[in-house]
Amino acid sequence: QVQLVESGGGLAQAGGSLRLSCAASRSIFTFNSMGWYRQAPGNQRDLVADITKSGSTNYADSLKGRFTISRDNAKNTVYLQMDSLKPEDTAVYYCNARNLRWNGNRDDYWGQGTQVTVSS
Repeated sequence: QVQLVESGGGLAQAGGSLRLSCAASRSIFTFNSMGWYRQAPGNQRDLVADITKSGSTNYADSLKGRFTISRDNAKNTVYLQMDSLKPEDTAVYYCNARNLRWNGNRDDYWGQGTQVTVSS
């Protein structure tokens, strides 16, 4: 088990920036990947970005160039830098920790989410 605590959400104006943090209760190096997802009202939860333990990153196509995921293993923390924010980025952002099993299944752990609201 792990506890994931997000912070850094809030209100931003279009064109502005926010930096989200996700602090884990144990070493994030024990997980295959760490990631950020978001969910707007009435929508499903979608991948924003993830980062493997080796540092490889993956982004939703629509967010490449505006969002940057990073990790600090010493602090057991994952970050999401969000620049050039748009009103459509408004959502609850969730931190994810994932382990892959030998049989292809996966164990997902989630934070409680942090609200990001972008005004036009």
